[in-house]
Amino acid sequence: MRLSGSITALATPFDAAGELDLDAWHALLDAQLAGGTQAVVVAGSTGEAAALHEPEYETLLRTAVERVAGRVPVLAGTGLSNTAKNLELNRRVAALGADAALVVTPPYVRPTQAGLVAHYRALADDGALPIVLYNVPGRTGCDLLPETVAQLAGHPRIVGIKEARSEAERMTALLALRDDGFAVLSGDDPTACRAMLAGADGVVSVASNVVPAAFARLAELARGGRRDEAQAWDAQLAPLYDFLGVESNPIPVKAVLALQGVGHGLRLPLTPLSAQHRNAAASAHALSRQLEHDCRAARAA
Repeated sequence: MRLSGSITALATPFDAAGELDLDAWHALLDAQLAGGTQAVVVAGSTGEAAALHEPEYETLLRTAVERVAGRVPVLAGTGLSNTAKNLELNRRVAALGADAALVVTPPYVRPTQAGLVAHYRALADDGALPIVLYNVPGRTGCDLLPETVAQLAGHPRIVGIKEARSEAERMTALLALRDDGFAVLSGDDPTACRAMLAGADGVVSVASNVVPAAFARLAELARGGRRDEAQAWDAQLAPLYDFLGVESNPIPVKAVLALQGVGHGLRLPLTPLSAQHRNAAASAHALSRQLEHDCRAARAA
């Protein structure tokens, strides 16, 4: 499996009562496929995995696998703070049909770099699923360093990394490890264009929840080396990036999804978008509609 292009870290839609909204979930998946998204992540950080009960997690993954029906890879977010529990979860999601596991560095427990190597090797050696490393130290309190990634990248069951640090130097160090068996993916929307122009295989995006076609176009332009066009398109997306960072993810993106008619609200301790950002949400919604319209028009031309 080679991961590339625009990959969406899916939000989890809830209904007005706070339960899973499977109709909205199906609509979100359909929009991703229609927009050209090249893989999806179920129950990652954006999907509020920590707020899902086990049967809900399994329902989301099972229905995503059924809905996607092999058209693009389906990744399951499985990162836990304990290796044995993570092994059990990987085996369970493999049985549900996931194509790979996106495994964030163990949150909260702050393992050493040697502990991270042992953790990921244990998951990969188990063989339940291909493993995509996921580094987002701002959320986990743990930074997977490039020299540590270098010890893991040669494992045949470790197929890539999602790197959410934004520094160009970090991406440059990881790109030196990229090969046919190991993909390097940006996990930071505002710097994803720069990363892909530098050679990254793609992006695992939050923004693509609401602009799937626009992000697929960004990936196509940047990965194709069309620098001026990619940067110009990225500049049009910049106001959306700014809005999606006004409060903790996925609060802003779910506000735009709600305006698109996809889902209602979040689960505590996450709360709906603050009142002072509602006008910005409306502007982000309008921008998302315009960008998707422009992409559809360009396809039809």
